Amino acid sequence: MTPPPTPRHDQARLDLICLGEPMIEFNAQPDGRWLYGFGGDVSNVAVAAARQGARVGMATRIGADSFGDDLMGLWAEEGVDTACVERDDAAPTGIYFVRHGPDGHSFEYRRAGSAASLMSPETLPHEAIGAAKCLHYSGISQAISETARAACDAAAETARAAGGLVSYDPNLRLRLWPLEEAREVIHLSAARCDVFLPGYDDAQLLTGLDDAEKIAAFYLDIGAGLVALTLGHEGVLLGSASGLLRIPPPKAAAVDASGAGDCFDGAFLARLLAGDTPEAAARYAVTAAAISVEGYGAIAPIPTAGQVRSRQAATP
Repeated sequence: MTPPPTPRHDQARLDLICLGEPMIEFNAQPDGRWLYGFGGDVSNVAVAAARQGARVGMATRIGADSFGDDLMGLWAEEGVDTACVERDDAAPTGIYFVRHGPDGHSFEYRRAGSAASLMSPETLPHEAIGAAKCLHYSGISQAISETARAACDAAAETARAAGGLVSYDPNLRLRLWPLEEAREVIHLSAARCDVFLPGYDDAQLLTGLDDAEKIAAFYLDIGAGLVALTLGHEGVLLGSASGLLRIPPPKAAAVDASGAGDCFDGAFLARLLAGDTPEAAARYAVTAAAISVEGYGAIAPIPTAGQVRSRQAATP
């Protein structure tokens, strides 16, 4: 596979800066308890990349509340840079709840008017975004408000103008915006990104296509530089100008898929930015994601680099 272009930046600066909404997670357990944890797709990506050894920063707004304090503590523990995190005295940190049933997991959100939804182009840390090797954001980052969407567009322009890479995961959430609006915005963003990271279910709704190869080809044709289409328990389909490649995951004793796609994104980006080929990065990332589904919550089960390498070594 052909690797994406190497961004022009000082190697001492951040590898990755993640723009979007971090959240507090309450995850329903089999015994009826709620497991307190952390979520928000781009924050999950930041933690996943940091656990693989990447230099990562968050660009966001959170409340000046106890939930925001806990997120700051999480990022400090994980080694995620918080210089671009703004605290809001008036708006809260978002929270969500995860329940599990026979059809998988479901989510309920309490994020209306959150501090992150008040992001705008004027609140962006443009200098830090331009200095990072890669910017990552998502469809959720765009959908939480009109001003946040404008912030994402402006951040992507800043990253591109500085010669950095732009990574994008559509993370379609139809509770946040209607499909037609989402499709227009997401496809425009996909056409302009260097690394496109869709999940199969989202991509199927967005394109109307069922065949994974046709979905990957669609996004390559509209302009995405590199496509990693995650396929759940079937692994990932990697697409670039040099062709398509399916990569299966190792076996996993899955209990909770919350955040597995984010884990894949963070691990994949960390390895790409470390110099791996897209194929090597994808093989690493499907292993990381397989490990992550073996525990509950979006953050807690994300493996470290050592755990991923150990699982890879043990996989035939």
